Amino acid sequence: MLKLPETIKVFEDVKKRDPQQPEFHQAVVEVLESLEPVIQRRPDYVKGRILERIVEPERVITFRVAYERDNGDIDVHRGFRIQGNSAIGPYKGGCRFHPSVNLSILKFLAFEQIFKNSLTGVPMGGAKGGADFDPKGKSDREVERFCKAFMTELFRYIGPNTDVPAGDIGVGGREIGFLFGTWKKITANWSGVLTGKGLAYGGSLIRPEATGYGSVYFAAEMLKTRGETFEGKTCLVSGSGNVAQYTVEKITELGGKVVTLSDSDGCIYDPAGIDAGKLAFVMDLKNVRRGRISEYAEKYQGVTYTPVTANPDHNQLWDYKAHCAFPSATQNEINLKDAANLLKNGVYLVSEGANMPTCIEGVELFLKNKILYGPGKAANAGGVATSGLEMAQNAYFSNWSREEVDRRLHEIMISIHARALAASETYGDKGNYVLGANAAGFVKVADSMLAQGIW
Repeated sequence: MLKLPETIKVFEDVKKRDPQQPEFHQAVVEVLESLEPVIQRRPDYVKGRILERIVEPERVITFRVAYERDNGDIDVHRGFRIQGNSAIGPYKGGCRFHPSVNLSILKFLAFEQIFKNSLTGVPMGGAKGGADFDPKGKSDREVERFCKAFMTELFRYIGPNTDVPAGDIGVGGREIGFLFGTWKKITANWSGVLTGKGLAYGGSLIRPEATGYGSVYFAAEMLKTRGETFEGKTCLVSGSGNVAQYTVEKITELGGKVVTLSDSDGCIYDPAGIDAGKLAFVMDLKNVRRGRISEYAEKYQGVTYTPVTANPDHNQLWDYKAHCAFPSATQNEINLKDAANLLKNGVYLVSEGANMPTCIEGVELFLKNKILYGPGKAANAGGVATSGLEMAQNAYFSNWSREEVDRRLHEIMISIHARALAASETYGDKGNYVLGANAAGFVKVADSMLAQGIW
């Protein structure tokens, strides 16, 4: 609940300007609520209208994307790039190809990206983009034609020192390759304009693993504050894509046991745990064969599969006994009932691998119960942090070893946790990582905006 007149007015203005953007509203109010202790101490932010300026993207770009299907039909989609804030560095953020993509979702993601990128310590501004295109069921040639059409519009607005897109939902190594090839062809320029590239042409080791590994590294730091480790911990992980897969891998490596995974059709529960062999099956299923997670239940004994239609008011995945939860699928996948079920079943650590996967009421419940709750802008910052490391390698035409990149990623996540924890104590609620992450990320950007004047 917003209390300060300054924050209330900013939010009311956002709703008035963008009345049909619920995801963006949710992201803004969550940040504004947690920043009230900061605003009370910094009247210069109010005078400089920093809140009003930071909630308004610097640039919103929309464009038509038309491409030809294999059967000769022509499909028309809408492409976007939201350039949120560049006070501390060039815009940086992923591209998402999914039917659900719209202006509200991308504005919320770009807004979150501002603070997430600030927390990493790497000089990167916040952005996000994508299109309402679904790569599922499309041939490689159809995806290639779409990516070429998309980049033919986008190339005007990006560059290695301007805006550096990356992958996201629906944009993996295949799509990044097509996008990068088109950029290079159009501009006659080889530069690190996209991250998530293949290793043969400028990509970084550990980039596919980074978001999942990072969320686990952040969780490990939270556990340390209570003198605990992952050893013997039962963990719930949602999703079955890139983030979820490497979350499972790192949890298992650190001694935990993951018992769930999911996709848009349903979830599996494996009380025996998803070990290295089973994870290899999931990786082949999702990355190569592009199958459904229900096949896991068909292959392994003792596994329960629950379709999404079974419980329309909640997600069964969050209703199993565990110690830790890692939402790694999509926004708002944990509603209030799911949050209550997690607490009821003994979960006392939530580390968000996805962006804003918990509804506002769920977040409030976690904070009220004083669990270890790592919000996405802190816990899943490992992906963009490693993208920043890829940019650095490209700038120096160098390649770092797997061990070097993983070491730097681990150090960045330790630093993010320390910054968020310290900021939460500074502003009066030690251990509230929502407050800490938002405050630490915001202050760096806000001070940079003040220093650079009105623009």
